[in-house]
Formats: sequence, structure tokens, C-alpha cells
Amino acid sequence: MSQERPSRSYDPGTQGKKVNERAFVAACRSLEFSAPWRWLKLGWRDYRAVPRISWAYGLFVFLVSTAMAWLGWTVGGWVLLLAMLTGFVFVAPLLAFALYSVSRQLCQGSQPSLRRTLRAVRRPFANAMVFGLALLIVFLVWARAGSMVHIFFPVESEPSIVQIARFLAIGSAVGAIFAGFTFAASAFSLPMLANREVDVVTAVVSSINAVLRNKRVMLLWAGLIVALTVIGIVTALLGLIVVIPWLGYATWHAYHETIDVSEWPTLPVE
Repeated sequence: MSQERPSRSYDPGTQGKKVNERAFVAACRSLEFSAPWRWLKLGWRDYRAVPRISWAYGLFVFLVSTAMAWLGWTVGGWVLLLAMLTGFVFVAPLLAFALYSVSRQLCQGSQPSLRRTLRAVRRPFANAMVFGLALLIVFLVWARAGSMVHIFFPVESEPSIVQIARFLAIGSAVGAIFAGFTFAASAFSLPMLANREVDVVTAVVSSINAVLRNKRVMLLWAGLIVALTVIGIVTALLGLIVVIPWLGYATWHAYHETIDVSEWPTLPVE
């Protein structure tokens, strides 16, 4: 089992002395094009290693997603429902935040528990919520953009397949702008926040930098994430029980392999 790269332990007494010595952006490694497939393989290994945690977390995501889908259908009909489902990519990284601690504990050779995992995310919770607020704003803007697409390209109350396909095509083109920025900002930042004593800005900038320096690899990774998420959605959201934990674990391994975070102290796993 792989071990986490050596790093300084967290010492609150020296935190103020060392913060000015760190780089603004974490260094990143050049990735092989096949790396995303390896991340999925490692993520699936972690999923199988902790089936109870994986299923419990997956069920939680399924229930939240179902509630949001029902709310979207009730409030805005199929237009808002489709906008919320296609905008799922904006909030999915935050839903997997606690799972990064699971893969981290497995990398360290310890056996994770649900209680220990939830306790491990308490320290970075504030930073995660700041990032989550930004993702929520992007998601709400995207939902409004989806409604605007409906205004400029109106369809009947009982739309045909052609009308739905046109709406999805135009909406996807608009959403690609939001999704591209969201993916670049969250690809590595949330695992970094869950693992290291780092601020949100540094984590986000480091993530964007790593994505831009590995464009082909990250394009493949984004495509795999979208494909698996679509499978999770079209299976009446039941597939998310497996997909979200799996992608959460895989995202940890992507971050662990890509970002050099040796300058930042490791958060303790309590």
C-alpha cells in the first residue's frame, strides 16, 4: 500500500513563523496520459477496502440528490430539473470532501472508521465551507442560466425528444464555461484543503495551475468524471451510491500524485 509523502508535522507554535516561507502556488508534477485510469483503479481499491463507509456515504449522497431533484421538479418543472441535474458537477466535489480523509488514512496504513473520518474534516471545515459557498454561487448562476436558455429557446409543456436534445445541447455549451472553471478550481483544491494547513486561495490557484500544466491528462480525467456521473444520474440516481465515493477516492489519488504539498504542514487525523 502506498505511503503518503513525508512532510512536516503540524505545529501551531511554528505556524506563524513558517507561513511566509511557503510558495503561493504548490508545485505540480507532469502526468502520464494514462494516469486517470490508474486513479480510478486506486479509487476502486479504496472503495472495496471500506465498503460500509462507501455505501453509507453513497446512500447519503443519493438521498440528498433525490431531494434536490424533487425540489427542482416541484418548483420549476423539467427545465429546472435538467438544469440542476446537469449542474450536479458543480457541487459533487464538495459532496466527496469527507471521503478524501478515508483514502488518506488508507495510504497511511490505518483502518478508517466513519466516526474518525468525520472528526478528521472538522479542522478544514471552515475552508471547505468558504469554497462550498463559491461553488453554490456558481451553481445558482448556472441554474439561472439554464432558465435563460429556456426563455430564448422556448419549448412546449410536453417537449419532444428533439426539443429536449436542443435544450441540452445549448445548455451544455453554456454550462461548459462554468464547468471548465469549476473543474480547474476544484480538481485538486479540496483534497489539499482536507489534508494540509493551507488557505483556500492557495489551494484553488495550485489546482488551476496543475490543470493548465497537464491539459490533455486533465481533459481525459474530466471526461471520465462526466461519463461516470451521467451513469449515476441516468440510473435514477441510484448509481451515485457507487460513483460519488469511487470518484472521491480517485480524486484523492489524483491530488496525491500530482501536487507537491511538502511545504505545508499535514493536518492531524484525530
